[in-house]
Amino acid sequence: MRHLKKGRKLGTDASHTKAMKRSLAIALFTNERIKTTEARAKEVRTLVDKIITWGKKGDVHSRRLALAELGDRELVHKVFADIAPRFEERAGGYTRILKLGPRKGDNAPIVIMELVD
Repeated sequence: MRHLKKGRKLGTDASHTKAMKRSLAIALFTNERIKTTEARAKEVRTLVDKIITWGKKGDVHSRRLALAELGDRELVHKVFADIAPRFEERAGGYTRILKLGPRKGDNAPIVIMELVD
């Protein structure tokens, strides 16, 4: 039973889903735009918004939380120094999802996920 289990399963076990979301968040912060399926984009959106909110706070505790999620010091520094200050006046909704249409092989809905400027 899935009592008290939040989020989509994405066809894998919990550890693989967590690793996939972490990898997508790292790719989004590195490139500021990624192409993925709609379900994965909607799942990773919550993680990305949480990390950017920590970056807006900017204290040591938030930095350590972000480091625990991302696992890369240079990327955490980029989020706190470059990405988060762009969203200081924005209350939320730091990402945009643009639908592209179905993928040819399995008809999965493909989207572009990007950081809002």
